[in-house]
Amino acid sequence: VKMKKYEIMFIVRTTLAEEEIKKVVENFKAVLTDNGAKIVDSIEMGQRELAYEIKKCKSGYYYVVTAEASDDLAISEFDRLARISKDVLRHLITKIED
Repeated sequence: VKMKKYEIMFIVRTTLAEEEIKKVVENFKAVLTDNGAKIVDSIEMGQRELAYEIKKCKSGYYYVVTAEASDDLAISEFDRLARISKDVLRHLITKIED
């Protein structure tokens, strides 16, 4: 089975406490692993100013996760949950071509 590689960038709202932010990140990583994806890399890019205000936030905590999956299940589930999460301001999923 050929594994597909994805880069997932997501921005967590800064109005949360540090512990809550960690929990949000861990929960979203768990969404990937629980659905069969393997996390190969995870980069915490820290707090950055947003180009424009999103959901009343002027800045956000940026994270980039690289994951491998044999199907789209984990990625679809991440996408679905990130869309409805009040803690994730934006997310972007990019398929990495080998």
